[in-house]
Amino acid sequence: MNIAVILSGCGLYDGSEIHEATFSLLAIEENKANYACFAPDKEQYHVVNHITGEATSEKRNVLEESARIARGKIQPITALNVNEYDGLVIPGGFGAAKNLNQWAINGPQGNIDEDVKNTILSFVQHKKPIVGLCMGPTVIAQALQTDIQNVEITVGSTVQSSPYDIEGIMQGLTSIGSKPIEKGITEIHVDTKHKIITAPCYMMDAGVYEVRLNVKQAIDKLTYLIKNQD
Repeated sequence: MNIAVILSGCGLYDGSEIHEATFSLLAIEENKANYACFAPDKEQYHVVNHITGEATSEKRNVLEESARIARGKIQPITALNVNEYDGLVIPGGFGAAKNLNQWAINGPQGNIDEDVKNTILSFVQHKKPIVGLCMGPTVIAQALQTDIQNVEITVGSTVQSSPYDIEGIMQGLTSIGSKPIEKGITEIHVDTKHKIITAPCYMMDAGVYEVRLNVKQAIDKLTYLIKNQD
């Protein structure tokens, strides 16, 4: 099994959530699969000081920053060939919602990176499963909104504690034709029709071990679907 992972930088506030990304790579290897990392080769939306939470005047490149997580083994997303991979994983973090799409800036009406969009569409059209973690599901929803409606995805639960506006994000998902599903930190959701697996991870108030287990649930299901392709 070969699985592609799309990263969006390095760090919660302006890139990929490092725990979610690393746990994804770990879970892929635990399932005896191979992974390859990809990212857009472009400037980040902005750079954030992770101590203060404030944006700085720095300029950084999404691909170069993502290489920190991938230990240098990464390619631009334009090199991702759907025919070479059995599944796709999109970790969360604000980078997913700033550099892959711009949900964190303009909500569901924000732009989406065209290469990211085309990659997601290609995997769905080839009936290959996709995992979206945390805010990753918003990228999937935006990529599919014109071509595929009623895709079931979760970004978390409104009845569990969350640092984010889960209800507002759900409303945004509904506005672009997706069907949000309530799931907590111990759960994932599987849209069996479209082979899309989503997990809330750090969208909930969760500890690192809870997130590790939630990511593993999603990757375990991904590899199960790959092994049991129709």
